[in-house]
Amino acid sequence: MWQYSPKQVANSMLMLFVGLTEMLLTLRVALRFFNANPDASFVNWAYTQTQTLLEPFRAVFTSTDVVLRGWVVDYVALFAMAAYAVAGYWLVSYMRSMK
Repeated sequence: MWQYSPKQVANSMLMLFVGLTEMLLTLRVALRFFNANPDASFVNWAYTQTQTLLEPFRAVFTSTDVVLRGWVVDYVALFAMAAYAVAGYWLVSYMRSMK
């Protein structure tokens, strides 16, 4: 039987949260980049699930979309991905350094 410390469990849960967040935001960036139909149920689900993750970063960029040859670059989602990755890395390293 495995014995995990509370610190290991918290660390694993944090890494899981950051990993799922990054995957969902990557999906959103890909769907937005290729101009996916937001009326499709899967695309609508992906956009709805990531709305909450993007709320803290909405005011960072004033323009919502940049269209180049029909492709949309979601800068808010890209910035959120970087911010969540850095925050997750910082928290994991901080938790590992605690005794």
